[in-house]
Amino acid sequence: MSNPLMPRVRNFANWCNLSTPLGLVVAAIGRARVFRGPDGIWMAEGYRLGFPMAGAFTIGSVVLTASPSWAAIMARRPGLLEHEVNHTWQWAYSLGLPYLPVYAAAMGWSWLRTGDRAAANFFEQSADLQLGGYRSAPVRPLRQGFAQLRTMASRPRK
Repeated sequence: MSNPLMPRVRNFANWCNLSTPLGLVVAAIGRARVFRGPDGIWMAEGYRLGFPMAGAFTIGSVVLTASPSWAAIMARRPGLLEHEVNHTWQWAYSLGLPYLPVYAAAMGWSWLRTGDRAAANFFEQSADLQLGGYRSAPVRPLRQGFAQLRTMASRPRK
């Protein structure tokens, strides 16, 4: 049985490290409807900005979705909230805002290694890829990833 105090510790840490206040500001800017969810997390639905492009994303102890309702998205993807709650812990362990550049680096590494932003991303793997709706991808040689990056960079811009 898990310790019922731990979610409170996580939420307190994410408040103190400023990631939860940032998440609430992002939810307000995105005109999302915010309410309290399980274990004291904040849930935001109807997020209207197009970034990031994800079914759901987490900032501190705030879990956001563009879906008009968490009930609807959880009916389609039952493990998604559990996946996002795992990310709330990652924000706490990363001491808040440092999570952003470290997550971005993990996403870049994943793309270089697999061609997918999540498949080899430590944070997505730790949060359970499948629960988040992600798939595993085979690892490719780094030279192949860099070659694809060079090709993308050399394309003329429209």
